[in-house]
Amino acid sequence: MPNKAQCNHPLRFLSTSLNTDSMSLESETISEESEILEDPDPYENGGSNPTQFREFQVDDLGRSYGTGRRKTAVARVWLKEGAGQCVVNKKNIAEYFPSGARSHALEPFLVTETAGMFDMLCTVKGGGQMGQAGAVRLGIARAIEAFQPGFKPLLKKHKLLTRDPRMVERKKPGLKKARKRKQWVKR
Repeated sequence: MPNKAQCNHPLRFLSTSLNTDSMSLESETISEESEILEDPDPYENGGSNPTQFREFQVDDLGRSYGTGRRKTAVARVWLKEGAGQCVVNKKNIAEYFPSGARSHALEPFLVTETAGMFDMLCTVKGGGQMGQAGAVRLGIARAIEAFQPGFKPLLKKHKLLTRDPRMVERKKPGLKKARKRKQWVKR
């Protein structure tokens, strides 16, 4: 029987109280069992990229979906294979966004070199032009990644899958705006 100092930890008590002579397990049996119990390698079959094994997220109509947000704007984007038509709030994207905001919104297509391969349908509300363009951009990137998961590393490299967390700072009492104060007069 072990003494009190050896019994402080329950595992130490078990290891000292077991009689190792009565155990007849051989090391070969233990190694065979440990091989069976090992977890399978998630990157098995020569794949080093976990996105290879993701399933395509496409609905019954062949569309992939992505939600984008920027400031107070929210965009819902659906992509399907097609001729490259882009519709935002039932208008052509050239009519809806000016050229600067349009190029910002369509950047995921240029990075992945899929311009003209997908038809895009988008509804966006809230915010201003650039906020809506940023929301559409994130929604397109997420929809492309859902349609073809192999594009995820490329989109992440160009930071197209990251939501911009910056929001308008609230106005504080006693100030003119969030940080602007009244002009200070010395005398």
